[in-house]
Amino acid sequence: MNNQEVWQAVLAQIQLNISAANFATWFKDTKIVNRQNGLVVIQVPNSFVKEWLEQKYNKIILKILRSLDKEIKGAKYEIGKSGLKVFKKDLPTYEEGQLGFQEFRVNKETNLNPRYTFETFVVGSFNELAHAAAVAVSKNPGSVYNPLFIYGGVGLGKTHLLEAIGNEIVRDFPKKRVKYIPTEKFVSQVVSAIRNRQIEKLKSKYQAVDVLIVDDIQFITGKEKTQEEFFYIFNSLYEKNKQIILSSDRQPRAIPTLTKRLESRFEGGMIADISLPDVETRMAILKEKCQERMFEPSEEILNYIASNIQKNIRELEGALNILIAYQKVNGLLPDIKTTKSLLSKLTSSPKRVVNAKKIIKAVGSFYDLREKDIISSSRKKELVKPRHIVMYLLREELNSSFPSIGRKLGNKDHTTAIYGYEKIAKEINQNDDLFEEINMIKQRILSG
Repeated sequence: MNNQEVWQAVLAQIQLNISAANFATWFKDTKIVNRQNGLVVIQVPNSFVKEWLEQKYNKIILKILRSLDKEIKGAKYEIGKSGLKVFKKDLPTYEEGQLGFQEFRVNKETNLNPRYTFETFVVGSFNELAHAAAVAVSKNPGSVYNPLFIYGGVGLGKTHLLEAIGNEIVRDFPKKRVKYIPTEKFVSQVVSAIRNRQIEKLKSKYQAVDVLIVDDIQFITGKEKTQEEFFYIFNSLYEKNKQIILSSDRQPRAIPTLTKRLESRFEGGMIADISLPDVETRMAILKEKCQERMFEPSEEILNYIASNIQKNIRELEGALNILIAYQKVNGLLPDIKTTKSLLSKLTSSPKRVVNAKKIIKAVGSFYDLREKDIISSSRKKELVKPRHIVMYLLREELNSSFPSIGRKLGNKDHTTAIYGYEKIAKEINQNDDLFEEINMIKQRILSG
């Protein structure tokens, strides 16, 4: 077998053992460029892939190679001459950002930032399903996973993934009309259209698109007229097999005051979540960002950032920005001591104190309720569940007594607090959605 046939045989076996998302991420644009004296040289697109294959997949690659040719004793990975530039050859023009890295211009017609691509999106266990679904949608818009609903906390890459889908469709389906819009901007457009009596014109504009991408759809909560118009646009596009892609900080059923008909539509396609990346993935993300910005800090510095900044990807980028700015101003890379000093505000924030007020505030914020509504005596359905969650969290997080919980929630009887706590404690073990909602609320408590 020649080199190409050998590598295709290796890839065929690897593809059976890993997910499609991981296969596309780590083995795209790889090939054998040399095979002699028992050494196989494998070309990879960038240092990020090189390191990952050496650390994670070298054993399985060698095992398969040896099953094909017993004379093979080792494998070596080399970066192709083109590097990451291969990924960006078709992207529109860019301008120099303040920190010296490329900052692409947003396309005025689609509202997409061409900087966001699948090639620069790091895949890990925390976002694997969302990435795989996004890739599938970009290859067959309107045919699979419609709508695609991606949810997760702030700064975890939802916007990157949404815009990557749009950019991929623009590239592969140039005749399709793609429109990306943040929900807050859409709400503003609806308000303006109603005021100027141009709502039909606005609806016609959105009905004309082939792919509608709406970011942070949770901001539609409490806006009945906007929900009504969006429902109309959604149905019109869906009936014509037009692709709809949505993101939120929570799953559809956890969005407060979302109409049942919209909740039903959102849940009618594919729902995928993005969770917090582990330290290994944070390290991989940092290396990808460094390569993108031609910044080369030491391994020790990258380890320090990955280990100490854990909340989200946006904070990792913020840390890099600080170090890049330091290099630009001083003309040299910061050492580990300087790095710790520069990033002290990001890495040594005081421990958050959890108290009853913060718990009530976080639950109210999550369900779009006022504090006085939660502690009121009202038995409205939309208030009972959040109130019970407050009771549960006060007991679990602060070990408050039931009489104390009752007093904090409008002087309710301790038996009411016991009932609320036990109800959630039982349901949380049976209901994955509730378990996830409470985890999201806990994150808000700690960051609030």
